[in-house]
Amino acid sequence: MKRFKAYDTHQSYLLPPSPQEWLPADHLAYFIDNVVDQLDLREVFASYEGMKGQPPYHPQMMVKVWLYGYCVGIRSSRKLERALHEDVGFRMLSGNQQPDYWTLSEFRRRHLGALRGLFLQTVRLAQRAKLVKLGQVAIDGTKLKANASKHKAMSYARMEKEEKRLGEEIRSYFEEVETTDRAEDERYGTKRGDELPEHLKTEKERLDVIRKAMVQLEEEARQKAATEQQKRQEKANKEGRTYHPRKDANDTKPSPKAQCNFTDPDSRIMKNADKAFIQGYNAQAAVDVDSQIIVAAQLSNQAADGPHLLGMVKEVKQATGKNPQEVLADAGYFSEDNVTTLQDHGMSVLIPPERIRHRQWRERCTPPSPPPKDVSISERMSYRLKLPENRERYRRREQSVEPVFGQIKHARGLRQFLLRGLVKVSALWQLECAAHNILKLYRAGVPLQPTG
Repeated sequence: MKRFKAYDTHQSYLLPPSPQEWLPADHLAYFIDNVVDQLDLREVFASYEGMKGQPPYHPQMMVKVWLYGYCVGIRSSRKLERALHEDVGFRMLSGNQQPDYWTLSEFRRRHLGALRGLFLQTVRLAQRAKLVKLGQVAIDGTKLKANASKHKAMSYARMEKEEKRLGEEIRSYFEEVETTDRAEDERYGTKRGDELPEHLKTEKERLDVIRKAMVQLEEEARQKAATEQQKRQEKANKEGRTYHPRKDANDTKPSPKAQCNFTDPDSRIMKNADKAFIQGYNAQAAVDVDSQIIVAAQLSNQAADGPHLLGMVKEVKQATGKNPQEVLADAGYFSEDNVTTLQDHGMSVLIPPERIRHRQWRERCTPPSPPPKDVSISERMSYRLKLPENRERYRRREQSVEPVFGQIKHARGLRQFLLRGLVKVSALWQLECAAHNILKLYRAGVPLQPTG
């Protein structure tokens, strides 16, 4: 009879097993363990000074568990709690401790600001590992769903109509009460007589929410108008002419189509890559073309990509200490001001003035004759992108930043944020980018200092 290796699910261990034997030596969990031990977590530790009561879980352990979760696509605190029981990698990182989902969620909420700072530290780690070259940096954006339904949004025009309707309904009720004052005692007993009935209490709450949303849209419209006027003023000063705004920015009203979502007021209706409208945010990333390391990350509720370009390049310099040699971006980022500003700071720029399909970049193009010196920046950029050497360099954009979004959204499953509000969601995006950079360090085989 065939003999098999001994197998018994109830077999006890004579000696306790070592966590270092649970996984292969090159496992990601061990790399996370090593990386986090070298990160600066003083901001997290400082928040526990002077605290009384039962000792909390160790912050390093909690950061390791959360970072490992983001690296393997687990962002829910409930799923993370289950993984701490079922997954060997999580059990090793937690020292076989199992915080419940509320504790995990509260740690992330409480230290969200510090956790977003881990992204910058991963950029510095990649720099020390010589993975950040900054020869070419590709910038792009992707739309991600907010934790809110687009059906919970309302346009400014509809808000005005709804405010008027609800206001009239509530006013008509008080007018009716006023006309029946004589029967008040009989009708309301010991009550004051001016309480709203249950169905109007809900309407009153809805009216308050609508008015608050209208105030927010009106403030955003005023700020946008003021910013536009400032830009035009600066441009006029630069060109030596006088600029007179047509109206005061404070008198600006929102567009009738401007919308606000009642679940997550910071989110906006946006069109994603599939041409579908979603309630979401615009996540931006600047990627080092040679290594796919994210060197700058921002998130906003502004759907257009163009206004983010200069800010993203500024973030690259703040994170790495220097500007990229060349900036690559798609047509959504093109404007003469963007191109001129970057070139004035010594950077080469390749941004097509009009949208071009990917396959067109792979087609051969006959080199054109040099344009006249007095052509526009748009025409000069079109000429540059028809030169074979520049076409080949620009093609690296789709080979660098677009795969990064594919890895984050498809491989690790980020389709929708779990928190609400621009500040929180921005922190989550930078935490995602930190996890991405750690995975790039891991797959590049970057040696880190051993920890005791």
